[in-house]
Amino acid sequence: MILKDRVAIVTGAGSGIGRAGALIMAREGAHVIVADIDLENAQETVSKIVELSGRAEPLVVDVTDDRALEAGIATIAAQHGRIDILHNHAGAQVAGNLEDVAVSGFDTSWNLNVRAHFMAARFVMPIMRTAGKGVILNTSSSSGVLYDREMIAYTTSKHAVIAMTRQMAGDYARFGIRVNAICPGWVDTPFNAPFIAQMGGREAIEGYIAEKVPLGRWADVSEIAEPILFLVSDRSSYMTGQVLVVDGGETVV
Repeated sequence: MILKDRVAIVTGAGSGIGRAGALIMAREGAHVIVADIDLENAQETVSKIVELSGRAEPLVVDVTDDRALEAGIATIAAQHGRIDILHNHAGAQVAGNLEDVAVSGFDTSWNLNVRAHFMAARFVMPIMRTAGKGVILNTSSSSGVLYDREMIAYTTSKHAVIAMTRQMAGDYARFGIRVNAICPGWVDTPFNAPFIAQMGGREAIEGYIAEKVPLGRWADVSEIAEPILFLVSDRSSYMTGQVLVVDGGETVV
């Protein structure tokens, strides 16, 4: 098991890609902290991990609440004596162009998709620095490297995640800490509901994906979990400051 006895925090792990990442880390021996704002979802992920003989515990937290996030991370560090992996995944998709998007929606997107990643990394960094090692993985999106139609809040935040990732990586590599980003493309989860509604429904989005994605289909969450495992494990031990795009080829056309 390539993550044996490591302690991993995964935010937004109550569903979708976050859950898939938590499951695969646990499968590979990590003790996973399932961080999510929804207790029921977090407990469901923990239950799935335990059913597969893995180790996990829930952490119910609003990652945009600095005090709660700091307290949660401090508690984990005190209980386990280490934090080896932080996967900043919690995020939101807010639709709308420059004139249509609510300013509050833009702020929500920024606070959840960027600022919360920044704060969680800020809170774990002293722990990792003291240990002389650690891995931070930030979830961006193919929207972080592409124009995404009428999604200014989302694309702005996801581009920012990439810049932030590279800056963190450059600043902290000398401490043995690696920081990378993953950019999923179209993954079939409820997270896409705002864009599906904007596109005009499921049939419209299916047509869009068939046309725009060279592989012609959605990804399954398992197809994102494997790259996540690669990035948080020693299999990527000489990678830092990098952006791994997993999008069925959309960004090459």
